Amino acid sequence: MSDVKGKTGAVLRETAVLTGAVAIIATGVFFFLVPSHTSVSSISGLGIVLSNFVPLPLSVITMILNVVLLIIGFFTCGREFGAKTVYTSVLLPVFLGLFEKLFPEFGSMTGSQELDVLCYILVVSIGLSILFNRNASSGGLDIVAKIMNKYLHMELGKAMSLSGMCVALSAALVYDKKTVVLSILGTYFNGIVLDHFIFDSSIKRRVCIITEKEEALRQFILHDLHSGATMYEAIGAYNLEKHNEIITIVDKSEYQKLMNFINREDPKAFVTIYNVSSMQYQPKI
Repeated sequence: MSDVKGKTGAVLRETAVLTGAVAIIATGVFFFLVPSHTSVSSISGLGIVLSNFVPLPLSVITMILNVVLLIIGFFTCGREFGAKTVYTSVLLPVFLGLFEKLFPEFGSMTGSQELDVLCYILVVSIGLSILFNRNASSGGLDIVAKIMNKYLHMELGKAMSLSGMCVALSAALVYDKKTVVLSILGTYFNGIVLDHFIFDSSIKRRVCIITEKEEALRQFILHDLHSGATMYEAIGAYNLEKHNEIITIVDKSEYQKLMNFINREDPKAFVTIYNVSSMQYQPKI
């Protein structure tokens, strides 16, 4: 019984996170991308262009485009990704439709096309990074980027930029040169910002420390950070003195705690730091 409640709670939490991420994306699309009239790296952007030719609301056009790509993504990226993306793909047009009803005559919030594009990039990248880190997407070009990431081993941001360039160039069918340039630049920077949000949350740090407070540091890593550590014998080249080097891998919050401890207990400790984007195993010795 407790297992069932635990699984139900986990599903509800995951659903809440996905819903919040889609709400963020829909906010960026409706309040910033639509008023900018640009076509920045998204099916919603393509939908904005097509809405000038097809007599359908943006929410309906987005839904149709998403369904086609969703079928492809379901068979290429796995059931979990497909199931989550089904939910988010359906939910995104729902949010857009809701905004269309609540704000039928909404114009630019910033009064500047450039600022609208910038705000869109920042807002949407947050929502997309949440979805990608949960093995989901908002549908559309996100699915294309996920497929490229899986089969071509491209970073998601670069995949989003590449797949979005065709959509960005479609702005030339409707808008002026300035809008086309903004669409292309916005697509490029959207990929950069997206990679920053995704990898900034997953990057860990490999910290190598030589300190006189060796035992205190070891206890702190094991019992306060609840992390693992490895110790190696290091010999100084100048006087051939032997020291133990402690190596641990920590996330951002653990890193701050670790550095605060070292600065407090042994400010003269020798510390080297490396970023680690992936790892397979960290033994606790």
